[in-house]
Amino acid sequence: YLDNGNNKMAIQQADKLLKKHKDLHCAKVLKAIGLQRTGKQEEAFILAQEVAALEPTDDNSLQALTILYREMHRPELVTKLYEAAVKKVPNSEEYHSHLFMAYARVGEYKKMQQAGMALYKIVPKNPYYFWSVMSLIMQSISAQDENLSKTMFLPLAERMVEKMVKEDKIEAEAEVELYYMILERLGKYQEALDVIRGKLGEKLTSEIQSRENKCMAMYKKLSRWPECNALSRRLLLKNSDDWQFYLTYFDSVFRLIEEAWTPPAEGEHSLEGEVHYSAEEAVRFIEDRITEESKSSRHLRGPHLAKLELIRRLRRQGFNDEYKLGDPEELMFQYFKKFGDKPCCFTDLKVFVDLLPATQCTKFINQLLGVVPLSTPTEDKLALPADIRALQQHLCVVQLTRLLGLYHMMDKNQKLSVVRELMLRYQHGLEFGKSCLKTELQFSDYYCLLAVHVLIDIWRETGDETAVWQALTLLEEGLTHSPSNAQFKLLLVRIYCMLGAFEPVVDLYSSLDAKHIQHDTIGYHLTRYAESLGQYAAASQSCNFALRFFHSNQKDVSEKKFYFLICRIPWTTQKLKLPLHLTSEYIIQAYKYGAFEKIPEFIAFRNRLNNSLHFAQVRTERMLLDLLLEANVSTSLAESIKSMNLRPEEDDIPWEALRDNRDLNVFFSWDPKDSPIPAEPPVFTSFQDYVTGLQTLISNVVDHIKGLEAHLIALKLEELILEDTSLSLVRDYMEERKFSKTVQGKVQSSYLHSLLEIGELLKKRLETTKKLKI
Repeated sequence: YLDNGNNKMAIQQADKLLKKHKDLHCAKVLKAIGLQRTGKQEEAFILAQEVAALEPTDDNSLQALTILYREMHRPELVTKLYEAAVKKVPNSEEYHSHLFMAYARVGEYKKMQQAGMALYKIVPKNPYYFWSVMSLIMQSISAQDENLSKTMFLPLAERMVEKMVKEDKIEAEAEVELYYMILERLGKYQEALDVIRGKLGEKLTSEIQSRENKCMAMYKKLSRWPECNALSRRLLLKNSDDWQFYLTYFDSVFRLIEEAWTPPAEGEHSLEGEVHYSAEEAVRFIEDRITEESKSSRHLRGPHLAKLELIRRLRRQGFNDEYKLGDPEELMFQYFKKFGDKPCCFTDLKVFVDLLPATQCTKFINQLLGVVPLSTPTEDKLALPADIRALQQHLCVVQLTRLLGLYHMMDKNQKLSVVRELMLRYQHGLEFGKSCLKTELQFSDYYCLLAVHVLIDIWRETGDETAVWQALTLLEEGLTHSPSNAQFKLLLVRIYCMLGAFEPVVDLYSSLDAKHIQHDTIGYHLTRYAESLGQYAAASQSCNFALRFFHSNQKDVSEKKFYFLICRIPWTTQKLKLPLHLTSEYIIQAYKYGAFEKIPEFIAFRNRLNNSLHFAQVRTERMLLDLLLEANVSTSLAESIKSMNLRPEEDDIPWEALRDNRDLNVFFSWDPKDSPIPAEPPVFTSFQDYVTGLQTLISNVVDHIKGLEAHLIALKLEELILEDTSLSLVRDYMEERKFSKTVQGKVQSSYLHSLLEIGELLKKRLETTKKLKI
């Protein structure tokens, strides 16, 4: 019954059992789970504690209590449960392992170390021994005193592993990884390198090139550039498309040139073999990779991009064109001819456009356009691509055109012409995506996005509000063809908020279906506008979006329970932290499967979320919102503040440790690298001033009591009507009008909604202030 969600029936069945068997522990706990899930938390807790006080040792009762305490968010009670079980059954491997995992859930690293060793003594298995070792590392990470970490915890962990090495008891790859981690944290890079290169390193087989990557990391730490160079060269000979090793190869070559390194007179250049220590050798090596690639049936991008990277680095060193690697413009043109039909072509070339002289940009774009297979243009028709490959090539050229700043140099009329052309190409490109699913993006979506970016440029430069309306219209139209395009939705959110219209934003954000960490990285687009734009119900909802992620860790917590948790109980958000068991299950899995290197990452992730600036802002906004909406009279205000349990003298917000986790690059951008970001001009300032004035009125309600009624009478909502902006782009006028009216309707509805909410709040405050004795 519990598994099927029929909690009431489960309680009834448990009661029947208890009538026959009063001391059946498991039945009592199952009843408590049913009570917990029906909202009777106190009864459930009392019943659970009755059973826990008896210190049960049967597996069913222990497992059921574990589930119950987890749902109550009381993992610390699970540790007490298994501590008692271990005392009664001291040789149980199962109970000892459960105790260890219970400590892991609450982060009791010292007790984890002890539990791991106790388990190893009972059952001498390597995993249990290394659980204890890992717990020592976690003590070192969590220690406030770094000196204590380096002098006590890590050396002890090292000695424990060395003991197993000397006894030849190292069995698994995870154990070698752990040894490597300890040596790296101690700064013993040479010893770590010896471990990886030695017999133990042969166990590192689960990941491709795991051993080589670790060796490379240690060579860099030790500044052993000859070995770095030789190893990266050897790996590139195996796979000439691995970009990370090109970067290491170039880093090491130029370091060796700086140090004027020369190979020894006899023997190998280095432990890893031959070393390239001059620019001539690097040039020859890259040229050889390109020659080899040209003979292959599979085209590789790496060697061609490596040549451009080498040109850039040679220029930085002042070598200019001494090595005659070729003209970057011609190399990029040849690269485009080879890979221009791939979506990655733009992102590949984007990195190297700074190699082009500013005077050659227009010529370069025209050269690219010359090889794109387009139809023959006529007076009333553009030159259009005939297939998807040609469309991708043309899209790449258009993106590079904006990146090189050619659109930015145009005047307003020229930019509007570009918008018309881009939208024509967008409409034509839709023909290629007729078979696309709703969850797939249209091939020509970037045309629409680029057109919107150009319109935003016009608005920023001229303050012309018509451009904003046009941008909204195009985005709404684009969304009908690509309902899953996140960039369309994010831009709509941004522009609607700039217009002061928050109502459409909530649905747009919901449709993004943001998951988990995204509420921290992109949630600020939603929470920072709602309250200031007079949408108090939406502000409450947007705060809940964020707080659900930060406060709730179980997928089955219903909306009703969540609302109860964050709205009805006294506020203690200053004390609340991200539940330990949001990441504890991952930590436990990492222990079970020996993924020890992931455990510090999970802990760091949890700490970063606990110290989230967005979290601190949202919970504060939510408290202020409650005060604004719920506190009607002075006594109520005092009670509300008291219930929030705020103690400034005990303020535990780690101000110095707060982390800004916002993703500021979530919007696609094709702006030139060094282009200044112009300030965004105000939109509908009169409306925003009106909202600000009304909110000021609320704050100073007593001072303005005599004028309140006049303000409320003057609030004629039916007169708030937007002017009809005629938007004429390039397509059928009636179709365009349809999207234009949709946009205007959404904005106007949002304005009316905001004013209604503010008006209702003012009336509420007016009734309250009339009762006050002034």
